[in-house]
Amino acid sequence: MHIIYMRFSVPQFIEVEDKIIGPLTLKQAIYLTGAVGFAIVAFIYFGFFIAILIGGPLIFLAFLLSFVKVQGRPFINVLSSAFFYTLKSKLYLWEKTTPKKKKAQTEEEISEKATRPTSVNVTQSNLKRLAWTLDTSNPFEKDKK
Repeated sequence: MHIIYMRFSVPQFIEVEDKIIGPLTLKQAIYLTGAVGFAIVAFIYFGFFIAILIGGPLIFLAFLLSFVKVQGRPFINVLSSAFFYTLKSKLYLWEKTTPKKKKAQTEEEISEKATRPTSVNVTQSNLKRLAWTLDTSNPFEKDKK
């Protein structure tokens, strides 16, 4: 009996985006051309000073979106997380706890407790069992009771 195995080619680098325009991916090219295009339009309509005020930060943002990764994730994910965090309602809980007051013990109460006899039933069989347990038990082994 012959077993025939079918071989399939498995794609290797599925997380790497394709370089479409030179060394840039499609997303990077869209971010950068959009920002530069907006800066050019601002220069044509509003002049050099306004184009620098508006276009400069926009080109910087496009550069961040295109090339910067935070902990291996694209910068757009950081921006979206920050945006939704600011919009999301927050619930702050604070539970006030009152400190427990310790009873002030007078010297009489302390001496009364010290002189009060404790009642412990110690019989001969209990004492022998305790001695046997102490002699035979391994101090490094936990009780399994």
